Amino acid sequence: MKRIKAIYPGSFDPPTNGHLDLIERGSQIFDELVVAILRNPEKSPLFSLADRRKMLEAMTAGFDNVSVDTFDGLTVDYALKVEARAILRGIRAISDYEYELQMALMNRKLQPGLETVFMMPAEKYSYLSSRLVREVAQLGGSVECLVPEIVVQKLREKIDVAHKFEKSGKLAGKPSSGGKSKSKRSKNNRDKR
Repeated sequence: MKRIKAIYPGSFDPPTNGHLDLIERGSQIFDELVVAILRNPEKSPLFSLADRRKMLEAMTAGFDNVSVDTFDGLTVDYALKVEARAILRGIRAISDYEYELQMALMNRKLQPGLETVFMMPAEKYSYLSSRLVREVAQLGGSVECLVPEIVVQKLREKIDVAHKFEKSGKLAGKPSSGGKSKSKRSKNNRDKR
């Protein structure tokens, strides 16, 4: 009997309980599951690739058939490289489905032997996204029920550093918005007249 290896690609910035839910359930379906972190040069991630990998490795340490890797380029090329036969994707809402359907059809066009398996998250995670977690954390909200404890700790570290940096800029008389101070703006406007 053939062993079925799948990849679960994504940016995981940061990893959430929704991701962990799919990893756990995917590990029960597939013989081997590779959590594949996409290195996307077009995005400015909150966490480095190394940080995301460490968090995911800690989160998946209890799964014997789950590994964590990084990749760039086309997902189908990476799947071929690691000899995966399936791509695991989570779908939370209709908007996810439309995007994921396009990607799955393109992947099938590029690599007909590679299947995409869609999974719905547990209902309690159906609204959850990395983007929402980042926004809530950056605005000072609690994310403890949204992400594993290791991610809560890393978010606190990251956000505390950002707040300290912002406060030190204000204390030094620097504008926090990154723009010119009001007095410089006024002077520049007078010079232009």
